[in-house]
Amino acid sequence: MSSGSFNPFDMAQAQFDKVADYLELDSASRELLRNPLREYSFSIPVRMDDGAVKVFRGFRVQHNDSRGPCKGGIRFHPQETVDTVRALSMWMTWKCAVVDIPLGGGKGGVICDPHNLSAREQEQICRGWVRQLARNVGPVQDVPAPDVMTSAQHMLWMLDEYEHIHGGKYPGFITGKPLGSGGSLGRTEATGYGVVYTLREALKGMGIDPKDTCASVQGFGNVAQYAIRLYHELGGKVICVSSWDQNDQTSYAFKKADGVDVDALLGVTDRFGGIDKARVKDMGYEILDGDAWIEQDVDILIPAALENQITGDTVQKMSKRVKIVCEGANGPTTPAADKVLEERGVFNIPDFLANAGGVTCSYFEQVQCNMNYFWEHEEVMQKLDNKMTAAFHAVHNLAKKRKLYMRDAAYVIAIDRVAKACRDRGWA
Repeated sequence: MSSGSFNPFDMAQAQFDKVADYLELDSASRELLRNPLREYSFSIPVRMDDGAVKVFRGFRVQHNDSRGPCKGGIRFHPQETVDTVRALSMWMTWKCAVVDIPLGGGKGGVICDPHNLSAREQEQICRGWVRQLARNVGPVQDVPAPDVMTSAQHMLWMLDEYEHIHGGKYPGFITGKPLGSGGSLGRTEATGYGVVYTLREALKGMGIDPKDTCASVQGFGNVAQYAIRLYHELGGKVICVSSWDQNDQTSYAFKKADGVDVDALLGVTDRFGGIDKARVKDMGYEILDGDAWIEQDVDILIPAALENQITGDTVQKMSKRVKIVCEGANGPTTPAADKVLEERGVFNIPDFLANAGGVTCSYFEQVQCNMNYFWEHEEVMQKLDNKMTAAFHAVHNLAKKRKLYMRDAAYVIAIDRVAKACRDRGWA
């Protein structure tokens, strides 16, 4: 998460300021959009299994709702900070706008480590989080979803608490729910598949056959797993993945020159995406330092873990062979690294475009819940592919037309849409 001198919210604001200058936004629009509309910070007391009461800190930040209800995940992480949540809520605003869905940006979090909490303790945190915000979230206000170290089960506990408080059935309050309890088919794979839909279009535009490429992926959580699966289906080969080791409290990279086997790795992976390095060694993988994922001699890098991973320092370790960086994670690349990528001519598919498949399918889930009619898997995935492909080409065409870096082009489209909505409402 954010640590040391790195502040993700400062980075998000710097990215916004650059494009605000380009768009020549007025001062009121700048002030409105570079800061959240609302922030909630609160305590969640929980009676632990040993009988003691422990107090957890929770957050919800609503960056902007000019285009529709806020939308964004809830993270459980021991290093969660309010500035991380602020940055992620801002990125969610741009993410919803760039794929043109009628939602705004929000984000939530709790400072906790689910690795060290029982299911009952996690349930109490979920219910406590909702109790603190029950009047400020909901289907027409702010729709949460899963994020780092939260799951469909966490969402269902939160929905149950919300419905208990309000005395009704409100399945559209929260997304990422289990199938059979208001969840949507396709939601699990949506983010990872969305990443590869944009990658597919980028390769097509560059005249490169996916079968002639190989990639290295940071992370082995839900996003990375499904991105690797679909990339393999296109004919590409992933030779390296990295993951966090809970026992050692450090990360490792796992390399296999002839390609990683997702199903085999899943057999030695915990529910948080942590790969058992002792067992994976017996499967023929080379075990490397966690940062080695970025040093691999590959065509494509897919950061799919946390923010602040491709920095001014780490970008220097990147192979000259790399042609594309496709950002599955939120905020993985710093402005200093962006400058180097742009100078090298590396094609960047920015996070809030590449990983927008998750929020797009969350929107589909919300729509299905609100009308109480659910689509078949094939229909969900086709709608997702259509949305992601259209968004990619809108950004790519603008980048070519105005000779912009892809991230800047995506920001121009997103910020312009949100600023116009604010002006139309008379907010700026």
